[in-house]
Amino acid sequence: MPSIDDLGDDAKLAYQAFIDMSNSKALHFACLQAIESSYESGGVPSLTETLELEKLLANHNRNVLAFKTAMAAVTGNAEKRLLIELMS
Repeated sequence: MPSIDDLGDDAKLAYQAFIDMSNSKALHFACLQAIESSYESGGVPSLTETLELEKLLANHNRNVLAFKTAMAAVTGNAEKRLLIELMS
């Protein structure tokens, strides 16, 4: 099994960006699910809940952009394959 230690610096940054993106996606989705289940009977989310959801989405969007940028910096085919294997 490959290890993060097998990656070069650019690929390590891309891997960390992937982890950050995955975490922010999970947080945003969990908040969305909590709001949805709280208001299944027709209620409306509060302003605080809406703002929190927007904040989490903005953070996730920043993490997606950081991941995209970091992946573009990984140029070696072998390193890209190893990175993708680690992300799978």
